[in-house]
Amino acid sequence: MPDSMAPDITTPIAPAATPDRIQGAVHDSRRHESAHKHVSGEAVYVDDIAEPAGLLHVYLGLSSRAHARIRAIDLSPVRHAPGVVAVFTADDVPGVNDIGCMGKHDEPLFASSLVEHVGQPIFAVAAETRDEARRAARLAVIEYEDLPAVLTIAAARDGERALVTPPMTLRVGDADAALTAAPHRVEGRLAIGGQEHFYLESQIAMAVPGEDGEVLIHVSTQHPTEVQHIVAHVLDLPSAAVTVEVRRMGGGFGGKETQSNLFAACTALVAGRTGRAAKLRPDRDDDFQITGKRHDFEIDYRVGFDDSGLIEGVDMLFAARAGYAADLSGPVTDRALFHADNGYFYPAARLQSLPLKTNTVSNTAFRGFGGPQGMVAAERVIDEIAYALGKDPLEIRKRNFYGADPETDGRSLTPYHQTVTDNILPELVAQLEESSGYWRRREEVRAFNAGSRILRKGLALTPVKFGISFTASHYNQAGALVHVYTDGSIQLNHGGIEMGQGLYTKVAQVVAEEFQVDIATIRPTATNTGKVPNTSATAASSGSDLNGKAAQAAARTIKERLVAFAAENWGVAPDAVRFERNRVWVGDRDMSFADLVRAAYMARVQLSATGFYKTPKIHWDRAAGRGTPFYYFAYGAACAEVTVDTLTGEYVVDRVDILHDCGRSLNPVIDKGQIEGGFVQGMGWLTMEELWWDGQGRLRTHAPSTYKIPACSDRPRIFNVALLENAPNREDTIFRSKAVGEPPFMLGMSVFHALSDAVASLARHRLCPRLDAPATPERVLACIAALRERDASSQP
Repeated sequence: MPDSMAPDITTPIAPAATPDRIQGAVHDSRRHESAHKHVSGEAVYVDDIAEPAGLLHVYLGLSSRAHARIRAIDLSPVRHAPGVVAVFTADDVPGVNDIGCMGKHDEPLFASSLVEHVGQPIFAVAAETRDEARRAARLAVIEYEDLPAVLTIAAARDGERALVTPPMTLRVGDADAALTAAPHRVEGRLAIGGQEHFYLESQIAMAVPGEDGEVLIHVSTQHPTEVQHIVAHVLDLPSAAVTVEVRRMGGGFGGKETQSNLFAACTALVAGRTGRAAKLRPDRDDDFQITGKRHDFEIDYRVGFDDSGLIEGVDMLFAARAGYAADLSGPVTDRALFHADNGYFYPAARLQSLPLKTNTVSNTAFRGFGGPQGMVAAERVIDEIAYALGKDPLEIRKRNFYGADPETDGRSLTPYHQTVTDNILPELVAQLEESSGYWRRREEVRAFNAGSRILRKGLALTPVKFGISFTASHYNQAGALVHVYTDGSIQLNHGGIEMGQGLYTKVAQVVAEEFQVDIATIRPTATNTGKVPNTSATAASSGSDLNGKAAQAAARTIKERLVAFAAENWGVAPDAVRFERNRVWVGDRDMSFADLVRAAYMARVQLSATGFYKTPKIHWDRAAGRGTPFYYFAYGAACAEVTVDTLTGEYVVDRVDILHDCGRSLNPVIDKGQIEGGFVQGMGWLTMEELWWDGQGRLRTHAPSTYKIPACSDRPRIFNVALLENAPNREDTIFRSKAVGEPPFMLGMSVFHALSDAVASLARHRLCPRLDAPATPERVLACIAALRERDASSQP
């Protein structure tokens, strides 16, 4: 595209800057900095980078057994296949044959004597072309001795209960005593399925060898520093010899927080041993089989409550299919417990995790990181109470919310002993309750169902309270690097990863705001461990919070130097130097930002700075189950209406209304996009995305043909999304904004509970349907049949 025809990336998609404001200030709606490249195909991902001369293509040889000893392996057919240059096994690893993120040495790069899931890498083949590498990888002759395989939660829970990592228990009050004393008690089991990340860009890495053993790795990862550490350990190199660079990812959703380690380490090994650049991109089918998913759970719950529906005690056991290795199962199951209250106060609670070892791929991070599973359990408890008492679930939800005043109401202590000080759920839900017309529509739904024999409508309004911060406290830090050049242009680098969520845009807005220059002046550059070291993963919804503050700190350092220079050079007080709308006022004199920068350079003022930020106020003692793991909470609520065909179990989502809390949004239109996308992804998880392994441990839903994610036709017919106004973050976050990556995901619970409400109408809302997730049409139909049978047996 000729430069004269190139789109203007500074053009806002909402009302533009006024004479009183710069273009691209914080709180303005700006389109994504790479949006025009995404739609035109110009955006450069790892597979688009020009391949170095002599590049080798790498492919993995995978296990076909779920649990077996390798008795013999013949790789000679692989080595002699056309185009093959080299084959690598565990014996070729110069350092540590482990890519696990938790330091447990339970996740080998290449299996050697034991395989523990179908799809586990055993060797890698490097060839001149990708097709040659793919074909050669299938030629290995492997002799296995099969061992008993534990594939399901039930088999693991009812067997030896082997765990991949120590469990955690949260306690507040005396749960057993509260349950015994409660006027009413209900208990049950809830099954929640897993989820495939289904990022558009598959896993991929390209390694380029350098001098003295150094290696540069281009990889699609959310955690460049962890990739750096893993590669260094595998190759027996210092971390300083490994540089990891990421300009953008084509989606991650948690699936590239730890799962990228394998692909980066494999290509780095090939590059290091052959002296040639190497690239590995698995087929989508293999990507499905090799990489971990969202954890599926089976949750046993007991709840005691009074006649009004007020919860008095809760006991929950969260059994999770962790897979064969620890990966992030400990932190994920921990966070499930942290969010097993959602927005509700439990006077007494015992919450326990059970991260079970199974002979399936090791499950990993996924948007929400265990929080969604905990919240679904909390909402099931609310439904159980409502149906037991014959009340509307929204009434029970509102009755059990945390208190608004921790000083006086005594209803603000969480099961992990953090006090909720910023609860805005009552006001937010009341606002959505009114704007969505909940009670009017409740009557309309009842009237429709009374006159409909086959089609049934359901309605649900569900809240979200999501804690923001890494529960691993050391991850709550970030660095940034800002350079101001003599023409006034600014280069920005930080440790966050752009994966489509608009992080680069938001952080650029922060720097533009600090210098009071148009956002076109700011050029974000690829995240690179050689520029900003020791980065944290872009995860836990913390990207803008951490990297925005770090970039702000760097910008303010340079700005302070410019102010000091201007004040001294022109003989004014520092407070007489003002940055406004691409100009700088020094007393009565004004000049362009670039003119001031040039003058400062001539006076030998440093125009580059690093910035650093660490989240305050947080601490966590896992052994004691006490602390303040979260800096603040993000809130939201969604109201969903569905129509279910009771003959087939099929359904449509008629309408969804969302009101979400972004604090004072850094970029409202990007945040709205995150809310819409998060909701649809959450709805997909709970309604249609189904992972299925056969009796031999083979994943059968391993491609778009067998694994269904939401399509355009699955969206709500009416979809209203609004940001909560006049609710700045009470904590000192970046310009009082709130994280918006993960919290909207849980808004999808509203559709799941609306489906449950529709099914419950068949028994006059007297029985909780106990619908499991994902609520596929088949599962809805089975739930309808089971509910009718329970209803019939309960009749006199």
